[in-house]
Amino acid sequence: MSSNVSQSYPYSSETEEQRAAAVAKALVDFEGLADRVAAESTPLGDAHAAANGAPASWWIWVCPKGDFSGRLHVAGFARERHALYTVCDTCGATFLR
Repeated sequence: MSSNVSQSYPYSSETEEQRAAAVAKALVDFEGLADRVAAESTPLGDAHAAANGAPASWWIWVCPKGDFSGRLHVAGFARERHALYTVCDTCGATFLR
């Protein structure tokens, strides 16, 4: 199996608050990232609790660049494709999931 296969599966999950904080920090930390995200994605909208009352949560993935220490957080929906638009909190790269 190639190493790409494992990158297709989520690493963990995070709450809506954790996701929003991680994305906001990445947008500030990396020059031009906010403009790129705005141009290539649409906002997520309001996150609602699950039917069973559990808080809203989002998947996170391991960034495939560098030493794999970065995590990919959902920043919106991709404009060009049917996918989640993610940003890396370590390198500022963007990926579709």
